[in-house]
Amino acid sequence: MGSIVGSEVTAAALDVAAGTVRRDPFAMLPFCGYHMGDYFKHWIEIGKKTSADKLPKIFYVNWFRKTADGKWLWPGYGENSRVLKWVFERCNNEGGVAETPIGYMPTVDAIERDGMSGVSDSDMKELLAVDREGWFKEIILVKEHYAKFGSRLPRELTDELAALEKRLV
Repeated sequence: MGSIVGSEVTAAALDVAAGTVRRDPFAMLPFCGYHMGDYFKHWIEIGKKTSADKLPKIFYVNWFRKTADGKWLWPGYGENSRVLKWVFERCNNEGGVAETPIGYMPTVDAIERDGMSGVSDSDMKELLAVDREGWFKEIILVKEHYAKFGSRLPRELTDELAALEKRLV
């Protein structure tokens, strides 16, 4: 999953149009001194040689989900620390978790909301819902991203992407 990390481009980026997604795994594209396919392969090999407890855990968040009427589902700012608390709990194999086609997600009650207003159980269900249609669109974009690395893209990455696609069906 780390090989497909992306973020929406803002007006501050000079090389890509604002509003598009730029895939820059671990912000390494400008700094990697060798082919990114080889970089990915290096990390896959490290993973094979190392016990799971020593490998980094990767968490994705989308702070910018909205309701059907355009309101933010999550208030952001200081409230993001509540999500980070869950991340730290998961690093200790604690915290409520549900297995989904895209990985482990918090359960509706896993993120502490005491003293917080404006985020209901139904909001949490929406925040934690797996948008299968959105993910199928994302897979197309990931395939385009992977194509940039040609024959040096590790097979493990395309295999994992195919497995993700299968889990989403």
